[in-house]
Amino acid sequence: MREKVLYLDFDGVLHPDEAYQDDKGRVYLRGPGKLFEHAPVLVEALALYPDLRIVLSTSWVRMKSYSWVCRHLPEGLRERVIGATWHSRFKHDYDEFLWWRDASRYRQVKRDALRRMPACWLAIDDDLEGWPESDMERVVCCHPEDALGSERTQAVLIERLKTMG
Repeated sequence: MREKVLYLDFDGVLHPDEAYQDDKGRVYLRGPGKLFEHAPVLVEALALYPDLRIVLSTSWVRMKSYSWVCRHLPEGLRERVIGATWHSRFKHDYDEFLWWRDASRYRQVKRDALRRMPACWLAIDDDLEGWPESDMERVVCCHPEDALGSERTQAVLIERLKTMG
């Protein structure tokens, strides 16, 4: 059976879009809040959908590594992760690297969905650049500062998850 997939961004979704990496590789928020502060909201929303899997669509995978990101995700999300839109082999293929670097989040997600061929998919992101009207029902857009802390965004997420079954 093909999987149901949630494409998950971090910045502006699981916490405000103010995450940075210092010169020692440590990730921190410049503004108020804490890293992954809204992860429990997502864990709770996904509780009714045990078969739903997560594909990481965050730039953190490129900046840190897939394994590093998985280790730092809260357990309720980590156990659902099956991959990422970025693959480490892209570092060694200049054309792939340039494509991924320059592509909108939508193009990155859509390309992965075409390759992975899930039964259905949904993305949570704070960036709607490049999302065509025809796929707007496949994205839950978060406000970069509120992230999943917004009750309105949580309601949209719940409704979109219901349509996935």
